Amino acid sequence: MGETVDAVVIGAGPNGLVAANMLVDAGWDVIVLEATDHLGGAVRSAPLAAPGFLSDVCSSFYPLGYASPPLAALRLDEYGLRWTNAPHVLAHLLPDGRAAVLDRDLDVTAASLEEFAPGDGRRWRSEYARWAEVSDELLGALLTPFPPVRPGLALYRRLRTAGLLRLARWFLLPARILGEEMFEGEGGRALLAGLALHTNLSPVEVGSGVYGWLLAMLGQQYGFPVPVGGAGRLADALVDRLRARGGEILLDAPVDRVIVGAGRALGVRSADGRHWRARRAVLADVPAPALFLDLVGADRLPDRFVDDLRHFRWDDATIKVDWALSGPVPWVNEAARRAGTVHLRVDTPGLVDFSADLAAGRVPERPFVLVGQMTTADPTRSPAGTEAMWAYTHVPRREKWTAADIDRHVERIERVIEQSAPGFRDLVIGRHVTGPERMEAENPSLVGGAINGGTAALYQLLFLRPVPGLGRADTPVDKLYLASASAHPGGGVHGGPGANAARAALARHRVVAGDLYAAGVKAAQRAVYS
Repeated sequence: MGETVDAVVIGAGPNGLVAANMLVDAGWDVIVLEATDHLGGAVRSAPLAAPGFLSDVCSSFYPLGYASPPLAALRLDEYGLRWTNAPHVLAHLLPDGRAAVLDRDLDVTAASLEEFAPGDGRRWRSEYARWAEVSDELLGALLTPFPPVRPGLALYRRLRTAGLLRLARWFLLPARILGEEMFEGEGGRALLAGLALHTNLSPVEVGSGVYGWLLAMLGQQYGFPVPVGGAGRLADALVDRLRARGGEILLDAPVDRVIVGAGRALGVRSADGRHWRARRAVLADVPAPALFLDLVGADRLPDRFVDDLRHFRWDDATIKVDWALSGPVPWVNEAARRAGTVHLRVDTPGLVDFSADLAAGRVPERPFVLVGQMTTADPTRSPAGTEAMWAYTHVPRREKWTAADIDRHVERIERVIEQSAPGFRDLVIGRHVTGPERMEAENPSLVGGAINGGTAALYQLLFLRPVPGLGRADTPVDKLYLASASAHPGGGVHGGPGANAARAALARHRVVAGDLYAAGVKAAQRAVYS
């Protein structure tokens, strides 16, 4: 083979870059091979809609990234990363024109919800107090390998058995039921259900409530921060840190094979025939089906594992529109003018109907539209007095989305915005549309426009992600680790899958303990896949 390194990382998305940084910190010689001509995966920025208007190509707001222990440990502020927030975190607009407002000022959020029902402000304060009690342990449990022994023990010490049992029930609640148990008014209920739909989960789906609650509490504590100067600044900081510590990155280097011998990952081959030998590990920030079926090959894997993988479920497809606007959005509700994120004109029953359309494979006539006002959040994104804005909505997965289909849905999206902000269309000076196929063409990990790396449904989480197994980055091939959002803990820009893959690779190569680790993983996998 050609060049030899300690570790090869496939993919320069945020998870791959987090993993590579952790390995170079441990003294490993690392190369990252990226298939495209750009870094950062779904975390990058470009002037899409018009010159001078900076759009985030995919993801934008990063409450989990800001709170993430793996990202915090990298001290990316030393490499130029700065964060900023919009005045309001989020405004959820209801069909009657009212708005539920989430703000970093607890009094503002509580007062907004109190307008919908007496006592809901107090109830919100109570929920935030519950979050403050367990947030550190809970984030640790969510973002570390399964089972989360240390944070789990810390949660037990704090809550004891009775508290953990009630927390477990509460984690399984659908967002609609959680909202009904938590609030009397529609404001708080719709806020939770809308936040749950930042995943692909319906408000009536088991486990959706915890996603809405988690994002709501993170928003209350940290806001929905954005990197100053665009999402790409987060990727830039990861790249600069990696290179400063000796890591190497190669663009336009698509890997077409993981080389396996005697049950171990030995290295990789790129599409142009070049080879890299990996002394210690191969880590893959690519979707699970692509890694196992395309790069490794079904013949190298246990039959039961391959059978399980064929049932891997993607999340819904996505259509995203970026606009360059000549002025601020003329929202009828003043709260939306100060919000970085806006949910448009859907109450909880409407969110349920929207999700039902997706589940049935129907294109929603009235989509749930999630808006990002980027200049409101970060004034560097466009000239003074203007707005760089995007919106996305989920649509059913299809083999083919025609240009006419996408245009019709963009019309629906703009109609929904115009209803809440009459005159919006008159401000448009540039537009850029990204449909599911274009999304995948620009980032092969966003398969069919799926932005979560696979459904966030309960049947594909924890030890069931990406297939029933260990809930860890280890794979049936020794020294090969899954480092993408297809692995636990799943989608979102927080670095969890990459950090877990790096930890697994480091554990495998500890003196003496590494062999015991490998033997334990192998025995567990034999029990699951034999």
